[in-house]
Amino acid sequence: MDDQLPAGWEKRISRKSGKEYYINLCTKKSQWYRPTKPAEETEEVVQCSHLLVKHKDCRRPSSWRQEKIERTKEEAITILKGYLEQIESGEAGFSELATQYSDCSSAKNKGDLGLFGRGQMQKPFEDAAFSLEVGELSDIVSTDSGYHIILRTA
Repeated sequence: MDDQLPAGWEKRISRKSGKEYYINLCTKKSQWYRPTKPAEETEEVVQCSHLLVKHKDCRRPSSWRQEKIERTKEEAITILKGYLEQIESGEAGFSELATQYSDCSSAKNKGDLGLFGRGQMQKPFEDAAFSLEVGELSDIVSTDSGYHIILRTA
């Protein structure tokens, strides 16, 4: 494969994981996915919160809540469907459920992931996040990390 990157990008190696990542030299933001177009000064960004439920087949089946996650994919989906029902009925708020039950460390911030641009999240997550309107809640989204409900906040 041609190792030439589009203008304005630099490839680096993560000290923690040993994996390649890419730096946009204009914005100083990093992403895991190889860029396909030149870096730009401005980029479309969104802000989202999420509630993650991991399962035993996800890439890292452990979390801050549980050392070893043994639930099946089907059990994870059932759990998330229950959370969606609670949110939609008004029985519970998104941030309340994310804080209590999300398997992501963002739970300590009510599930808030902050601002991010394209290429910074796993593709299915990114596609869902950028398709939402501010204040809109996603359906269940599957990634290598598990299953998510995403709330676009900005």
